[in-house]
Amino acid sequence: ALGLIHDMYHPLPNRFKDYISTPKPNGYQSLHTTVIGREAIPFEVQIRTWDMDRMAEYGIAAHWKYKAGITGSSDKLDERLAWVRQLLESQRSSADATDLLSDIKSDLLPEEVFAFTPRGDVINLPAGATAIDFAYAIHSAVGNRMIGAKVNNRIVPIDHKVQTGEIIEIITGSENRGPSRDWLNIVKTSEAKNKIRNWFKKERREENIQEGRDALEREMRRNLMTLTDEQHDVFMEALARRNRCNSVEEMYAAIGYGGLQISRMLPKLKEEYTKLQATEPKPVTVELKRMHSSDGVIVEGIDNCPIKFAKCCSPLPGDEIIGFVTRGFGVSIHKRDCANARESMRHPENADRWVRAYWDEAEKENYKATLDIVCMDRANLVSDVALALGDMRVPIYSLTARAAEQGRARMGVTVGITNTEHLNSVVARLKKIKDVVSVTRN
Repeated sequence: ALGLIHDMYHPLPNRFKDYISTPKPNGYQSLHTTVIGREAIPFEVQIRTWDMDRMAEYGIAAHWKYKAGITGSSDKLDERLAWVRQLLESQRSSADATDLLSDIKSDLLPEEVFAFTPRGDVINLPAGATAIDFAYAIHSAVGNRMIGAKVNNRIVPIDHKVQTGEIIEIITGSENRGPSRDWLNIVKTSEAKNKIRNWFKKERREENIQEGRDALEREMRRNLMTLTDEQHDVFMEALARRNRCNSVEEMYAAIGYGGLQISRMLPKLKEEYTKLQATEPKPVTVELKRMHSSDGVIVEGIDNCPIKFAKCCSPLPGDEIIGFVTRGFGVSIHKRDCANARESMRHPENADRWVRAYWDEAEKENYKATLDIVCMDRANLVSDVALALGDMRVPIYSLTARAAEQGRARMGVTVGITNTEHLNSVVARLKKIKDVVSVTRN
């Protein structure tokens, strides 16, 4: 039939394809030739048997049903269904439907290449496949032990792209040699990718866990995500559940051998981090206020009025202050350099509500002030801080401490002070304690 077609019409060179001697991975068989017809219009002719046509038109399942019960066909049937089994295996090992879709696309590419082993066996691969794909198409053991390749007796790089008609010899190393992780970015076929991932999954579990943990921490640092020790375990367990892993180690291992890709995990990673930060209880700060409600501050023109200290600037005796008459309460005391106070003074309607205020020097009362202390984490640090404050006879109303990142610790201490000079002396004494990095007024 092919001879008759070529006698009647002129065939186009390099457009003849023999899918009978080298079938496609999905079992398709046919002869394809493109010829030039009358009026110079090219067209393609496909030549195949009825059996091959049934396979092409109705697919593998219909072909299996058509062949059911015929003796001697099981070996051929198994060969034709191998592609389906490979797809099902890919689906089971893939964590994302997009992986399966890309695998099917790569296996169903219209263009294929055919290369030969030194023994003359034909290996068909999608266009763009590399020597590594060729090695894994022969056998997984050949691919895992591969250290190099020869094409037509000439050594080539392992990422050499296979061309039709080449005779490729795979050079193998010792039995305990395995593939490189970088091969996952080189290989073209889903079969090779799955075999590489399976090798790392089985043979390098501890290495995978470490590799996955390091990769995830790098990605979190790149996205400025920081966690305390208490948050870390909760966050990782939630992330593992989101990625359908039974444990955190299983998630690390999947990242390590390539079963989970961090680029695809990133949206879930950010969602879990945002959720954790939203539910984390915020540290409670003690409002700076006087132990006695209204004594100690003199407001010009107003006698025995209720006094409160603004939270935005927390004034202390010694600070220059100013009063703001609030409706329904009394006078709110701000520092003169308070940003909120300066902004309010710009509005003419508030001019009459600002009044002069100053500290009553005759009053020597305690005010509560909260200090934030950042220090290197070590034993007996809390007792050193308490002893220093005790030596200065400074009353302590509350003291909290917690571990922070990079081997540091944070403390919050609320003390009783009389004025800003007293506060400055307390801060200076605390800064002299060993391993204290900074002391700031909250």
